[in-house]
Amino acid sequence: MATQPSTNPESSSSNALVRAIHRHYSDTTYERSAQTIEREKYLLCNIPFNRWAMFPTAFIFQAICGSLYAWSVFNDPIDGFIYGRVLNPATGKSAPPVHNAAITFYIAVGCFGLSAALNGPWLERHGPRLAAFIGSTVFFAGNMVAAIGIYTKIIPLLYLGYGVLGGAGLGLCYISPVSALQKWFPDRRGLAAGFAVCGFGAGSIVLAKIPQPLIAAVGLPLTFVVLGCCYYAAMMICAFVFRVPPPGFQVNGMDMYRNKVTKHGDLDQESNEAEKAAGQFRDPGATMVLSDAIFSKEYRIIYIMFFGNSIAGLVFLSRLANIITDVFNKDAATAATIVAINGGFNLGGRLFFSTVSDRLGRKNSFFVMLFSQVVILSTLPIIMEKRVYWAFLLVVWSLTACYGGGFGCIPAFLCDMFGPSNIGALHGIILTAWSLAGVGGGLLFTEVYNHLLANGRTTKDPYVYSLNLRWILGVACVGFLFLLFVGTNIHDRLLPKAKGEFARLRIFGRLARVGSFGVRWMTKAEEEAEWETYVDQRNQQAMAAAKSAAA
Repeated sequence: MATQPSTNPESSSSNALVRAIHRHYSDTTYERSAQTIEREKYLLCNIPFNRWAMFPTAFIFQAICGSLYAWSVFNDPIDGFIYGRVLNPATGKSAPPVHNAAITFYIAVGCFGLSAALNGPWLERHGPRLAAFIGSTVFFAGNMVAAIGIYTKIIPLLYLGYGVLGGAGLGLCYISPVSALQKWFPDRRGLAAGFAVCGFGAGSIVLAKIPQPLIAAVGLPLTFVVLGCCYYAAMMICAFVFRVPPPGFQVNGMDMYRNKVTKHGDLDQESNEAEKAAGQFRDPGATMVLSDAIFSKEYRIIYIMFFGNSIAGLVFLSRLANIITDVFNKDAATAATIVAINGGFNLGGRLFFSTVSDRLGRKNSFFVMLFSQVVILSTLPIIMEKRVYWAFLLVVWSLTACYGGGFGCIPAFLCDMFGPSNIGALHGIILTAWSLAGVGGGLLFTEVYNHLLANGRTTKDPYVYSLNLRWILGVACVGFLFLLFVGTNIHDRLLPKAKGEFARLRIFGRLARVGSFGVRWMTKAEEEAEWETYVDQRNQQAMAAAKSAAA
């Protein structure tokens, strides 16, 4: 008896929602008219567009997005404006009785990652320019609502404005230039990603200096209006430059997918013939459907790896100024200087590791960064207990460079693994790892910190920080372990599993299979022989399918 379709409206709406979600995360096709493609060949007044124009505009655009990292300069002024100030007899200074403004940052970080994850596929379907326009507009609206919330002293309006709207707008803005640059620079993916996201770090340094004098000149509510308008104007100008390559784009002998092409722009059949049998063997991610990429084993592993790389930089380094003043007994001015220099290492790490990854490889670069973090986090408690100031600065700045390097490398890593058509969506989703690390890790750190203070420890005691370093080290170790199982080599991704095998990893070029049989290391000769057998079988299957279709 045939099954009748469900007439339950709740079931129908549920199925419709599932189908809508599946469509949203499956199709990343960007369709443009011939007129649009022709217009995008020029910047303005018949000035030809050059892909290098994306670099400075992406940098400025991302620098404005990086103003999010400078939010801490607003905490005390906002709390004082809304709740007033009371005199602290112990210090002789006035301070706000309530500290709620900092919650805005955590809301913004959460909405940032959520927006990037939800809007990534939409960005790929509609292009980076429209996404940048809409993201900038939402961010501008968030600043205006925040200004109203501060002026009326209604803290939920501040959360809604800068936290929800501002964070959502910045999430869409952040991934727009990164997605476009990965398509324009198949020959320099690491450099393109690093240059874009290092602007985010630069903005946190430069734009942190603007609010204080502006507050003194025009007042706190108008500061958000002035900054919002200036940011909006600059972002709209930059967004005008954003676009993706035209059909048939090729540069330095390769197309957007890094296929070799001839001088005339055609695929180099001779160079690709040897790989034709492995057309999808050579780069299975280049033609992968987005939903398949999202649920692939490699993407899940990279997500955990990126979470492990982010946790220390987001959680521990957010307390750097407190550690400098409490543990090492330095003054606030010195702490501020150290934090500013630390921001420079964040910026430098983004550009350095991403550029080096073009030569060293993405996985090898993450290996260096995560291994360095594990070593540094292992030694930091000892350094802090001994109060060796110079050693502390050395390892913390190195830790920050590795944290920033992860953001510089991850777009190119995802583009290599899953293709440029999926980069916007995959990059957006993986930023939720950053959001989870920032919000969840920050709350856990604060809980442990407050628990120790409530049980007799003081802020001058290094233990209130070093105890937290234990679980942060554990998370970094998990990230490093998962990195080893990322299959970047085509053999790792496509060779059939052996009986009992459940994982494989490659160390120093040698493939190891892990399973119920233990760990089995393969020699180069064994691996090549198995690969040739696999390719032959695939070719025979393809020929049989072609004959069947012809018959």
